[in-house]
Amino acid sequence: MATLPAFFRRSEAPGKRPLGPAAVPPAHHTVREGTEQHPYRLRALPLEDVFFYSKKVDNSRLEREPDPKSRGACWSAIGAACLAVALLTGVLVPSVASVLDGYKLESLRAEERRLLDERRALELEEARLLSPQRMEQLARQQNLVTPARNQVFHLDGKPDGAVAMVK
Repeated sequence: MATLPAFFRRSEAPGKRPLGPAAVPPAHHTVREGTEQHPYRLRALPLEDVFFYSKKVDNSRLEREPDPKSRGACWSAIGAACLAVALLTGVLVPSVASVLDGYKLESLRAEERRLLDERRALELEEARLLSPQRMEQLARQQNLVTPARNQVFHLDGKPDGAVAMVK
């Protein structure tokens, strides 16, 4: 990739100038006597003559040298982290369980209140349906009347021995 000064150098004078450090123009352009400077020409850029070259470095064949001090440090750090997590879990589990039990208890109390209200409503509906006034009204709608005395037959069981007794 070309640097910015190299780009300007190539675009301002096409062709015959050689590239590289020998082709670097002086930092100040002086106007010769008898010639006029172009009014739209820019002055020289600072550090125009500096080039940066990048070299590709191949480190694929290098191997990292093992560090003798770090043999068990990794596993001990993992063990310490696991122990810290276990202790934190042991401390927090009872409080979290009590909070969850409180939520469950409150939901059960709300359900109990709802069921008691439903039971009261059903008992009130049953009492309204079985009231004597309503029974009389239903009897009148279906043309039911109280039977006369001669229409009622009482069945009395007579002990004549026709019925078997269990001993």
